Amino acid sequence: MMNRSNAQSITTSSGDADIIMGQMMPCPPNIPSLLEYAAHHHSTQRIISRRLEGDIHSYSYRDAYRRVCQLANALHTLGVKVGDRIGTLAWNGYRHFECYYAISGIGAICHTINPRLYGEQIEYIIRHAEDEYLFVDACFLNLLTPILPQLSSVKGIIVLIDESHMPDTHDLIIASKQSSFIVLNYEALLNGAGSDFNWPTLPPDTAACLCYTSGTTGNPKGVLYSHFSTVMHAYASRNPDALNVSADTVVMPVVPMYHVCAWGMPYIAAMAGATLVLPGDGMDGPALYELIEYAKVELMLGVPTVWLRLLEYLEENHLQIPSVKTVGVGGAASPKALVEALDKQHGIYLLPIWGMTETSPLATLGARTKAMENMSDDERYHIQTTAGKPMFGIEIEIFDDNNHVVTHDGKSRGFLRVRGPWVLRDYYKTDKANAFIEDAHGNEWFDTGDIAVIDENSYLKIVDRAKDVVKSGGEWISSIDLENAALEHESVSEACVIGVKHVKWDERPLLFVVPHPPLTHKQSADHPEPQVSEQELTLKESIQSFLATKVAKWWLPDDILFVNELPHTATGKLQKRTLRDQYWEYLIQQK
Repeated sequence: MMNRSNAQSITTSSGDADIIMGQMMPCPPNIPSLLEYAAHHHSTQRIISRRLEGDIHSYSYRDAYRRVCQLANALHTLGVKVGDRIGTLAWNGYRHFECYYAISGIGAICHTINPRLYGEQIEYIIRHAEDEYLFVDACFLNLLTPILPQLSSVKGIIVLIDESHMPDTHDLIIASKQSSFIVLNYEALLNGAGSDFNWPTLPPDTAACLCYTSGTTGNPKGVLYSHFSTVMHAYASRNPDALNVSADTVVMPVVPMYHVCAWGMPYIAAMAGATLVLPGDGMDGPALYELIEYAKVELMLGVPTVWLRLLEYLEENHLQIPSVKTVGVGGAASPKALVEALDKQHGIYLLPIWGMTETSPLATLGARTKAMENMSDDERYHIQTTAGKPMFGIEIEIFDDNNHVVTHDGKSRGFLRVRGPWVLRDYYKTDKANAFIEDAHGNEWFDTGDIAVIDENSYLKIVDRAKDVVKSGGEWISSIDLENAALEHESVSEACVIGVKHVKWDERPLLFVVPHPPLTHKQSADHPEPQVSEQELTLKESIQSFLATKVAKWWLPDDILFVNELPHTATGKLQKRTLRDQYWEYLIQQK
């Protein structure tokens, strides 16, 4: 006879039915368990960091765990409680790694702050989060001085640096205007704390990490991750069909730890016992090359602009990076030129990744498959310029204007929506946004703001951001596809397409190009020169002729402007809104 205490009654189409509950141990996943596992079972594996002090630091997972326990004890001494928000303003380094685990581990919330945001936005998100303490790299202290008087919730700053390199912080204390405000040295804080800690048992939905969007439209919005969502994201991300991370992997997230938790890699690496390499503030070609060679890095993660700069440095200095097997690229569509350059020049597989702050962030990946071995280069490159397939746990779908699902034929476009256990259901401290849509069956989806297609093999391709599509004569022109076509031209280092006002066609594409090698005279996106040189005219004609072989004639840009650099958001994406605001009537004014 069934024990009714182990049964739950539910209503089905045939009436009431009893579900028999499983009898497995209730061991909810939590973030400290990841590092605890690494310390016990991969104890000698290394975490290698470039420090702001100037050297390269290396220690084991066992050492890291001991220091994380010290930090947890120190946080308790400071009076940090469950649910308190603790901010970090730091590069990728072992001390930041320790903050990730200790803050979340005691039940507080690790709030990573993007230093590339405007000062007003940094002030806004610290106030919105109501951070109690800030753990800050010394190089970012100057960002806080002018806004400290407005940060009434902040009780103190802990500077992430050796005691011997501790800067003078007298100005910070004066700026705070709080008599009880404190500034501490991180190493001194740890030295006085015990190295054993009994981690609390937390419900799996306990908040763990807080990240804010880059705020390209309006104020940044907070996304609050849980222990459960973070661990599940790590499980799915390390799989062979995803990032393929094991104890034998040497991985370097070049994506900053302040940006969506470095795409989850500090958690993924610990779960796998992988060697974790943290580049600090060394994101340029020479610094990355040095660390790749030092640690024999195999897997790297970052946005396209990082890899384009690295490739330029390697080419200019006739260097190779033979240890690197895979480069994961997200944050923007992977141009075919980058896919081809990594493959043919260095034998590196570009792993396409798509996700958002709202999806923790990894949602789809284009992992290497055996089937690719029999493909031509063009067939394989085509797959690598998609956003890949959804990971297990993530559902993606394309909807039309009437909220109906469109066919997965690789051609039918619509609004990309996503759902899953590491996708947000609400923004932090914000009323329900219009980004959450119910389908015909009552399932809730997060609307990404992207226009996309899905093909018959489940590969996702982002056509454009809905706000970036060029609407010409009632038809859509993909700014991403046009940019990627331009990037295949040998003289184009970076490209950006925006839609600008047109009397007849409503909008037409305008192409901005950062040329390589640089032109003798280039325009600035802020102050374009009225005179166009013969050199610029020749290159413009060359690019237009090249594009004519790549895209439909009516997609060709109405003009090409050469610039020194393009504006980017705080997360490295092209800041198209700035250009649209400035150039909206460009074609009208040229008449």
